[in-house]
Amino acid sequence: MIFDSSILNTVVLAFVGGLFGASLGGLWVFVLDALLVLLGCIVVLAGGSDFLLLQIALGPLFGPQSTFLGGSIAASYAAGIRKNHPGGSGRDIISPLLDTSWDVLLVGGAGAVVCALLATAAPHIPVLNRTDTLAGPIIIVAIIGRFLFHREGPCGKLASIKKLGLLGTDDYKISWVPWMAQPSRLLIVGASVGGISGAVAMFCQQTLQPMVEAGRVAAVTAHIVPYIFFWGVSGIMLTAMQLGKGATQKIPITHGMAVLGAAAYLSSHSLVIAILGGIFGAFLEELCARCFINHASDHVDPPAFAITLGVLAYSFIPW
Repeated sequence: MIFDSSILNTVVLAFVGGLFGASLGGLWVFVLDALLVLLGCIVVLAGGSDFLLLQIALGPLFGPQSTFLGGSIAASYAAGIRKNHPGGSGRDIISPLLDTSWDVLLVGGAGAVVCALLATAAPHIPVLNRTDTLAGPIIIVAIIGRFLFHREGPCGKLASIKKLGLLGTDDYKISWVPWMAQPSRLLIVGASVGGISGAVAMFCQQTLQPMVEAGRVAAVTAHIVPYIFFWGVSGIMLTAMQLGKGATQKIPITHGMAVLGAAAYLSSHSLVIAILGGIFGAFLEELCARCFINHASDHVDPPAFAITLGVLAYSFIPW
């Protein structure tokens, strides 16, 4: 992704973005960023500038490496150290954190700076440069926060793992998204999201290729738009989880599937492979949830983890 060339500007932008994310809460600010991403994609597809997409929605000011990470790591600190999280759990990234304490917000800003700098350096770091350079740093910084604030390893509480098994869910009682965790549902949702995301990527690519050839759109932008368009749609869908109650919150969480479906299409130019990519993303999200959040005291994002591992796996496939 493209960042401001000045390290100082990156630090300042990420810091204020992290403060903002912590004050709103991780999920709500993620929804807002997804909206900016989608608007940025639409502007590019209409022949406009990529400024909104690359510099605002995916840059250090409002990108998920700043705002979402700031909100989620502040929640971890509030629950684990300050004991003033309004929801009582570091896994709660829905509750705004403005009414906690100044240091909670400061941790959100500081975490965002670390994550944004790591994202800036990611294209030059072996292994990390083979995967999504925003999702990977988000996972790394979140795991560091888990250790610092909860004294837990990447997989969470050892007592829970010993009792239930790493992949155990206690009949879905500890599941990250229990209404989506059953294999049959993962299969159906993954296939649908992979197919839709692949189709959207196909249409975006067909629209953008003539613009690239005419010099109106940069090649990197023409790759990012189809890759991330349905990620933006999936993120906006989470408005239902943020604002809903009970049954109205039970929507699929699909942005990991969306990216892996789109990436599969962009690598293979096959909608069938995109569907398989979506299914792969669905099961990988659930596997990451079982390994890295179900037994834990805070939020390490399963879709971001799935994107990180999935894109890394794709990089080794001779498409």
